[in-house]
Amino acid sequence: MSRTVCRYGLDTLLDPVSARLRTDVIVANNWTITTLPNGLRVVVTPIPTAQSAAVSLWVGVGSRDETPTTNGLSHYIEHMLFKGTTRRPTAAIISEAIEGAGGGLNAFTTKEVTCYWNNLPYERVETGLDVLADMLQHSLMETVEVERERTVVQQELRRAKDSPGNWVSELISEATYGDQPIGWPIGGTLDTVGTMHRDDFFSHMMTHYHPQNAVLSIAGNVDAARITDLAGKQFGDWAPAAAIERETAKPERPSEYIRIDEREIEQCNLSLAVLGIGRSDPDKYALDIMNTALGRGMSSRLFTEVRERRGLAYSVGSGSSRYRDIGSVSVSAGVTREHQEEALQVIIGELQRIASEPMSPEELTRTKDYAAGSFRLGLETPMSFAQRFGGQLLQDGAIEPPDVTVERLRAVTAADVQRVAARVFSDAKFSLAVVGPSASPDRLDAILHGA
Repeated sequence: MSRTVCRYGLDTLLDPVSARLRTDVIVANNWTITTLPNGLRVVVTPIPTAQSAAVSLWVGVGSRDETPTTNGLSHYIEHMLFKGTTRRPTAAIISEAIEGAGGGLNAFTTKEVTCYWNNLPYERVETGLDVLADMLQHSLMETVEVERERTVVQQELRRAKDSPGNWVSELISEATYGDQPIGWPIGGTLDTVGTMHRDDFFSHMMTHYHPQNAVLSIAGNVDAARITDLAGKQFGDWAPAAAIERETAKPERPSEYIRIDEREIEQCNLSLAVLGIGRSDPDKYALDIMNTALGRGMSSRLFTEVRERRGLAYSVGSGSSRYRDIGSVSVSAGVTREHQEEALQVIIGELQRIASEPMSPEELTRTKDYAAGSFRLGLETPMSFAQRFGGQLLQDGAIEPPDVTVERLRAVTAADVQRVAARVFSDAKFSLAVVGPSASPDRLDAILHGA
């Protein structure tokens, strides 16, 4: 069993020049990483002032690890692990174990990871570890529960399609990445979910659910040595398996790069996207500052130009997605049909402007302050640390101290922003998704190509 203790933050609390207490230091920069004999990595982040303890188990499997016939299986399994174990044979008993201790539990699936978590008063953390270990290693997945949950998952998919905002997100993923696993919907389709069987779940778990492909992350008012010992007892019998070979995504815009779901509703929901960068790309900090300047907050360029100056939309904003070998930058807006074309032209113009004109010193400072500040505000709770550190360790193989992230965001220059913007937006091959009343595909395609 190997162990690494990181105490990055404690010796940076005092500014070496002024010897004054720094106000931008994130105190919970101390963690212990232990690798159990079976390969499971356990990261513990003590936060002595917290009232809670957050427990999260990260598994490196998501929708991009599926096939055309099993698309949605990772998400379906996430549901099934809550449906009963040999020790806790019903979903109610599992929930009662956590909620009866004053906590909450849930899970989520993405394109690359599945995460199961619970949050409890710190003195009940042992219960949280026990329940997660039980769910992971002793789930029953009885046929009757598989069939019952199939309907639940399909209703979840129907609900997502009924929401224009959610559905346009699905369509832009397909329009950006195309017909490859990274572009498929996380939840699958009604057809794929309708054909999955109990044996498929166990086969998928045998391939992907093993300790070398997982991270257990705990944060809160806990003792690292005790938690690591408990983790060894709860997860030590989890059998290791062979390493997984993964395919590389193809960074090519698909032939069907405009997706329209025309509906008779009041608002046109549109999403514009272009291929971006992956998780390990050194330009990710500059891209974060660029994205913040473009579409985060009410002082961003898109909000100011599209909404405040022109009144074309109520909501408009930008975002970025980064995966292990590919990524994208997107802009979403809700507009009326009469404003759709103008809004799209204005959005594209703003993307091109940030690539051709350097940010002013004032805008750059304000943007970096916003990016660094919002990042810090997102690390207020034990759960936020458990999620960040667990996800980073699983997907990146290491944890970047939050203070380092802040420093790297603040080190971005105007030239860095313009360079990464030019990298992403110059000669960009845009993809577009629309849900609601819309112009014709030909007219929208002409706008994407500058007409």
